[in-house]
Amino acid sequence: MYDPGKAMTRATLVQAVVTLARQDPMLANTLEEFGMPPMWQRRQNFHTLVHVVLEQKVSLGSAQAVMNRVLALCPGMQPVDFLGIRDSSLRQAGISERKLSYCRSIAQAITGDELNFSRLRRCPDTQVMEQLTAVRGIGPWTAGVYLMMALRRPDAWASGDRALAVSLAECDSLDSIPDYAQLDARAEHWRPFRGAAARLLWHAYLCRRGRAG
Repeated sequence: MYDPGKAMTRATLVQAVVTLARQDPMLANTLEEFGMPPMWQRRQNFHTLVHVVLEQKVSLGSAQAVMNRVLALCPGMQPVDFLGIRDSSLRQAGISERKLSYCRSIAQAITGDELNFSRLRRCPDTQVMEQLTAVRGIGPWTAGVYLMMALRRPDAWASGDRALAVSLAECDSLDSIPDYAQLDARAEHWRPFRGAAARLLWHAYLCRRGRAG
């Protein structure tokens, strides 16, 4: 079943979650309480990377609101078009100075062919992470989310994700929210299906807050 370079499908997500539930009682209880997580996925393009950058350290709703305003300025979300938009217009849309510099850096990496989506999808996970994090503005969390949501790799992991840490604390009835090193250490037990475990924990997090789906 498991192919580390092959994109996860709805069917293989279900198989992976069931396998994890058999191995981890906490995940089994989470699955029983909240059900199978959705097969969240995004496109393999500049639009997705910009959107994930906008999601750094803010709520999904806030990031989506800014993304909608950016799309009004740059409907096709092509890197060359984005680079042609004035900084003042993008800041007015809600992009912070730092995130704007990140997005421009990503656009320049794509237009300069330093970052190529076709090549990226043929790379193993470690190389994808290396190539993405070599671009200014893309850290392990952003690269991990892209690996999980766009490339849909089974063992992708979003290191540094606050919602995952909170959800683990809630699902496992922990006294405190684990730090990111503790979260990553726990996730090691879920290899080679960390991407499936993350989806289940995110699903539980959203369900508890009335935002399932």
